[in-house]
Amino acid sequence: MESNETMAPPVNRMLQARHVYLMAALCLIAGLAIGYLVRAWRMPAAPVQARVVMPHPPMSGRRPSLEEMKVMADKQAAPLLAKLDKDEKNTDLLVQVGGIYHSAHQYKQAASYYDRAVAAKPSDVAIRTKLAASLFRMGDIDSAIDQLNQALSYDPKDANSLFNLGLIQWQGKLDGKSALATWQKLLKTNPQLAPERKAMVDKMIAEVKAHGHQGQ
Repeated sequence: MESNETMAPPVNRMLQARHVYLMAALCLIAGLAIGYLVRAWRMPAAPVQARVVMPHPPMSGRRPSLEEMKVMADKQAAPLLAKLDKDEKNTDLLVQVGGIYHSAHQYKQAASYYDRAVAAKPSDVAIRTKLAASLFRMGDIDSAIDQLNQALSYDPKDANSLFNLGLIQWQGKLDGKSALATWQKLLKTNPQLAPERKAMVDKMIAEVKAHGHQGQ
């Protein structure tokens, strides 16, 4: 197996590795497990990250289409949107609605609600991280990075913002050098990371170095 990897074209090996680690970290960058890296993270009782609930399982294992997921998300979000009509700056409601649409792969709509939540609560680092996740999934890499940098201006040591920033720098910008610096800062400023989370960051750092992908 090692000989096959040695013979594989470097570009292919690099892309394969990036794909593996993108999938491994997808839950983080999607904003569905904010606080995942930090053992001492205390999740608030509300809001709970909303997910799209399917009324019936797909027939024959078929995945719902984006259109079907949007219909389900609209239905699930409707009661919350009714409350928002009376309380437009309620950040808990805005984040819940954003979570529903993000889970349904409706990233533009998700970002619009997260953006409203950020406008109402600019210093909330967790909300900015969620907004960055939706922007990233939309393909708006620069805006995602900007949101994470703003989050870090409020909390320079925030493990989630640093982790996601490094991931976007690597996956979105192909800038391994910046990703390495960001993840090394994460490890240096967060000695309280759970061992398994630290190991994950170390492994991603090793992968970037192994493929010589340390700069644009």
